[in-house]
Amino acid sequence: MLKTLKCPVRVVWVFRKTQWIAIFSTDLKLSVEQIIEYYGARWKIESGFKEIKQDIGSSKSQTRNAQAVINHINFSIMAATIIWIYGSRLENIPERRHKVKGRNSFAFSDLRHIIAKSALSDDFHAVCNQDNKLPRKSFLEALLRMVG
Repeated sequence: MLKTLKCPVRVVWVFRKTQWIAIFSTDLKLSVEQIIEYYGARWKIESGFKEIKQDIGSSKSQTRNAQAVINHINFSIMAATIIWIYGSRLENIPERRHKVKGRNSFAFSDLRHIIAKSALSDDFHAVCNQDNKLPRKSFLEALLRMVG
């Protein structure tokens, strides 16, 4: 029993790369495999929130009322989802800008860099007629600011 939680916990030790990590679960019915699987899923969720806060810029929001905060979070999540959908449909896997030993997959920032580069290309400007300026608070402009 863990004294701080005042309830029984199950501890699973996992060797990761160079060290052991302890994973705790208060659900004593879960198998070791399930605990590890749930931890992996939880970590993906945490990474997603980190992307939204740091890469999309959600942490810089200065909204004050509840509805504005909800709208901002929804737009941030939508922008992150669009970026990942874009990445899943790329024919060639983008090369990582910051290589990490043992990782073959690309990072969220790599996708943002590709989108920003595309948005600055001549082809993009040819498609977007700049004579018809978008209104200052347009949905598309806000979405492009979040993505880029």
